[in-house]
Amino acid sequence: MWIAFTLAVIVFLVLAFRGLGFLGWVGAAAMILIGWRIVGVHSPGAFMLVSSALIVIAAVFGLAPLRRQLISRFVMPVFAKVLPRLGDTERIALEAGTVWWDGDLFSGMPEWQKLLDFKVPPLSDEEQAFLDGPVNDFCRTIDDWDVYQRRDLSPETWQQIRDFRLFGMIIPKEYGGHGFSALAQSRIVTRISSRSVTAAVTVMVPNSLGPGELLLHYGSEAQKQRYLRALAEGSEIPCFALTGPEAGSDAAATQSEGIVEKRLIDGKEVLGLRCNWMKRYITLAPVATLIGLAFRLKDPDHLIGDVEDRGITCALIPRNTPGVEIGLRHDPMGVPFHNGPTVGRDVWIPFDAVIGEMEGVGNGWRMLMESLAAGRSISLPALSIGAAQMATRICGAYATVREQFDTPIGRFEGIEEPLARIAGMTYLMTATRNLTCGALDVGEKPAVIGSIAKAYLTEAMRQVVSDAMDIRAGSAIQRGPRNTLSRAWNAVPIGITVEGANILTRSMIIYGQGAIRCHPFVHKEIAAIAEKDLKGFDLAIFGHVNLLVTRSLRALLLALSGSRLAGAPQTEDTARYYQHLSRFSAAFTIVSDTAMGTLGGSLKRREKISGRLADALAYLYLASASLKRYHDEAKTTANYALVRWSVELCLYRVQEALLGVLENLPNRIAASVLGGLIFPLGARFRPPSDRIGGRVARDILEDREARKTLTADVFVPPPEQPGLGALEAALDKAVAALPIETRLRDAVRAGALDRAPGHMLDDLGLAAGVITQEEYNRLNDARDTRDEVIQVDAFDPEIYKTLH
Repeated sequence: MWIAFTLAVIVFLVLAFRGLGFLGWVGAAAMILIGWRIVGVHSPGAFMLVSSALIVIAAVFGLAPLRRQLISRFVMPVFAKVLPRLGDTERIALEAGTVWWDGDLFSGMPEWQKLLDFKVPPLSDEEQAFLDGPVNDFCRTIDDWDVYQRRDLSPETWQQIRDFRLFGMIIPKEYGGHGFSALAQSRIVTRISSRSVTAAVTVMVPNSLGPGELLLHYGSEAQKQRYLRALAEGSEIPCFALTGPEAGSDAAATQSEGIVEKRLIDGKEVLGLRCNWMKRYITLAPVATLIGLAFRLKDPDHLIGDVEDRGITCALIPRNTPGVEIGLRHDPMGVPFHNGPTVGRDVWIPFDAVIGEMEGVGNGWRMLMESLAAGRSISLPALSIGAAQMATRICGAYATVREQFDTPIGRFEGIEEPLARIAGMTYLMTATRNLTCGALDVGEKPAVIGSIAKAYLTEAMRQVVSDAMDIRAGSAIQRGPRNTLSRAWNAVPIGITVEGANILTRSMIIYGQGAIRCHPFVHKEIAAIAEKDLKGFDLAIFGHVNLLVTRSLRALLLALSGSRLAGAPQTEDTARYYQHLSRFSAAFTIVSDTAMGTLGGSLKRREKISGRLADALAYLYLASASLKRYHDEAKTTANYALVRWSVELCLYRVQEALLGVLENLPNRIAASVLGGLIFPLGARFRPPSDRIGGRVARDILEDREARKTLTADVFVPPPEQPGLGALEAALDKAVAALPIETRLRDAVRAGALDRAPGHMLDDLGLAAGVITQEEYNRLNDARDTRDEVIQVDAFDPEIYKTLH
């Protein structure tokens, strides 16, 4: 009897594991315990009953054809009602790009060694030389205050854009461009933006979503030959007209349209399009010579096929085409890059103006979604990092040079706190840029990660620049050539708003795409239901059940053990952080699954919940990027403090995001169960401590090499130029004079000198022989330079009236 029962158990184990993976083993263990108890106490009849039950249950779950007919066939219609139905635009958006590290984070078991083994391709020698040569030359000739007053780049700057082919960074060399990597593009835009946001936006837009990007990937060879070289050389200035009054966030709802029709031209019948559009917020439109246009193509006379509505299509239209109108300029927060509306009234274009020609018909939405995956990863994150690195550089110097109560203001804890945030967020942002661009450079198109980089790095810019303004205080709000921060502050809302406003990106795009695209099984379930594929649905749904059970157990065990049961790479000082992130990855998986399971398709409308889930995913990714950066770079004490600050902030924000979901999940029973699994011992993570923040702030003030490394992409102007250049010069003199000042203060404390302010104390020290004449001169020079850089601009009343 025992042998027979054992055979029955073996059959159950094999079949159940085939059907449910780990869940099969858990169920098997429970059935064995129950069955063994029954067999040991009751009659052979009871034994036969239990053995038969084991085999029947195992057969139902373990034999896929039987399981499909007895279970999945009935479950599938239920899930069809719960899971969201995807329209064509949603489906195309989901299929655009690739899944990368975001898939690991969604899986609940990220493979950390895979991330650490990933090699971020460095800049090539040619790219580094271009960054150090032409880019620095370009920055050196820009006077950003003059740009604001003239409301445009100077003619010399426009010519340099052409000479250096800055519009052609993404265009291959065979078409006259540079063919630079994503990382090189990002670092170039970052450096330019640290000098002038206007110049950076002007340069970055043609290298992001626009005619060059679309032609490169989707244009015909004839179109590439016609336009790419002209775009790279700047003889053609492009813009891309996507947003309209009726179609902002929902760009696919555009009312711009092109009607297929034939016209007689020069005695020949030509197939073309009659286009009408109304677009706004189009960067470079006022100066563009070539307009990229997204519109809905219609074929009412069926000249190109049986379908009337052919969908979103993209075309290239020269500005001088009859019917094209360029409107007056917009004024985006006073930042004077060119931006404005464009209108087309019965504009007729030949069919070869469609990007990709006939193959491009109806494929515009796919083109845009795939291109945005790269564009969102590079342009605005680079702009944000430029502002953050510049703020770090300025505040690190200013907090050392500026004194109050005979003490550099950076020594006060009230300054130390925002200074730590500035430096820590800059490290985190740059790490995220490096990892994301590295993925692009090896061929990935991480749409979800690109959206994370755009939204969360522009939000971080808002925090960093705000903190920098607080540290500079009164001098930060007085506009003029000396004040670079005020112009960065003006630009903050632009980064927040464009290329998908952050509210939309957070609440709908990141998690909306991520939950379906990156999840190991949800996309497969939706596809199987849409295709009525019972076999595919069966495999996906039981894989999903297994995932939910295993990650629930994992999350609980990791929470109870303080994450110690999680595997981690062999790192001496950061292993615990990997373990904590593994724990939260598992927690995110089961919270995400529960939210989708209990809310179904309505989750798309519960944007507060989906936004918090996006926060959790985003900070898991940002923390991963920080650990990756620390792994790849030199292990200095400054870097260790920065990675600790960054990851601890991310862990806290992941925790708060998950708690926010649990507190607001409508199904309170599910929320209670999840709370017990994820936080059985309570919410234990806290923001970075004052001790870590103090260490980060002191490193930025005292460790010159750490400050330079953290702000490596910033352009530092010559010392004679107001703003950062003069501030850097003052810092050098202040640091050199610091030992002399210290000796004078020690003399005051010892009673050898009377207390006196500034220059008067220097005079007393010289007279008493505490310092030499040479030291006196150095100290006075440092004080004079410091006094100069803490001044603010003031204007003659008549000149003031002319300022912009």
